[in-house]
Amino acid sequence: MSEPASYVYKADNLDQTAMLAARLASCFQAGTVITLDGDLGAGKTSFSQAVAKAIGVKEIVNSPTFTIIKEYEGEVFPFYHMDVYRLSQEEADDLGLDDYFYGEGVTLIEWASLIEDLLPPDRLSITIEHTGDTGRRFKLTPLGNPYEQWCKELKENGIVL
Repeated sequence: MSEPASYVYKADNLDQTAMLAARLASCFQAGTVITLDGDLGAGKTSFSQAVAKAIGVKEIVNSPTFTIIKEYEGEVFPFYHMDVYRLSQEEADDLGLDDYFYGEGVTLIEWASLIEDLLPPDRLSITIEHTGDTGRRFKLTPLGNPYEQWCKELKENGIVL
């Protein structure tokens, strides 16, 4: 099987990161799953905060590192923010993640590659890399529909390369 296509977005600052989050959020539907990976400090939580703001979450969104999952009410969708960095595979199996993945909300998972076997087959995988003090490179890999269509539209509109 061939590797899925990837798309690149370059952000020079947090405003440009927020713009990507807002463009993606305009496509969201119930059951959207976004996975985030990247080194410590790459900007996973900053991107998560931008996504939450884009879907109308009014609360302060911070990293759920020790609580694993935080649930927020957005204007259109619930927002499920997960950080699985400290989660064992056994603990992950017991959390009932499918209820989030296939539910009515938007699920965003930081450090998602650590639970790869539990992730739904259809999702938008994003890897974030530093490119300077405030710069970031986002590699978007759509897995299945509707994520492939979203990325094609972003490319057609000149948002991603």
